[in-house]
Amino acid sequence: MSVSPRMLRYQLPVIKALGRTVAAAAIPARKGAAPSTPGREISETVPPRSNELVDAYVAWAGAAPDKYRDRIPPHMFPQWGFPALTRTLEGLPYPMAKVLNQGCAMTINGDIPRGAPLQAVARLESVDEDERRVRIHQRLTTGPRQQPDALIADVYAVIPKKRGGGGKKQGKEPDWTEAGRFDVRSDDGRNFAFLTGDLNPIHWIPPMARLSGFKRPILHGFGTLARTFEIIEGPDGSIEQIDVRFVRPLIMPQTVIVERAAAQIRARGTDGTVFLAGTISPA
Repeated sequence: MSVSPRMLRYQLPVIKALGRTVAAAAIPARKGAAPSTPGREISETVPPRSNELVDAYVAWAGAAPDKYRDRIPPHMFPQWGFPALTRTLEGLPYPMAKVLNQGCAMTINGDIPRGAPLQAVARLESVDEDERRVRIHQRLTTGPRQQPDALIADVYAVIPKKRGGGGKKQGKEPDWTEAGRFDVRSDDGRNFAFLTGDLNPIHWIPPMARLSGFKRPILHGFGTLARTFEIIEGPDGSIEQIDVRFVRPLIMPQTVIVERAAAQIRARGTDGTVFLAGTISPA
């Protein structure tokens, strides 16, 4: 499905937050000590999400039509949580223009209802630096006033310092079972950008993607997560925890196969390239 650009009218807070991040990234990083963590809490109250926006997001994610009639998908949290999350990164002594989204974990404690203001509390949890990379861990706790911890999202990012090293040894391959598959269109980066406000040009402008080393635009990691989540969970809403890594860029267009083996899940291309891997609970 194509998403109307009028959805951008709901994205002003995210666009402003990402704009501040881009502006800060253009300034050479100041050398300094790693920040003390955990950092201070950034707390915001956000107005109810538009039903028009939620409906369009649900349809794009491939959810069952009635699954989110009265609530918001938990994997939609970047749409209102990123402004608070980006504020936790202000002043870090690192080249933030190089930051890469590495993955996230979600603990789902309750529903996020439609039509209710939401609390969003973000904090920089840790910064782990070695000679190869800087790994950043942020946490967002969000939900309505009556259950402000309905969702706890741990977001991980990495700033590479040099190539090579750190590869994990591959163990015995589990017996994967296909749970479903979805087609990623060439314009799905733009569609997801309209739905969430993440307008990073590598996701929808081919020349910018090529300048970043990709043959074509790549889908947002959170877009891959949203579609994988809906295939794995189905219409019943049974996932309580999910922890995933964004393993490889998903170059559009292509068909993605979602598989599981007990508690393990993954999303891969028809050529075997794994884009997302992780675990769910309950299995």
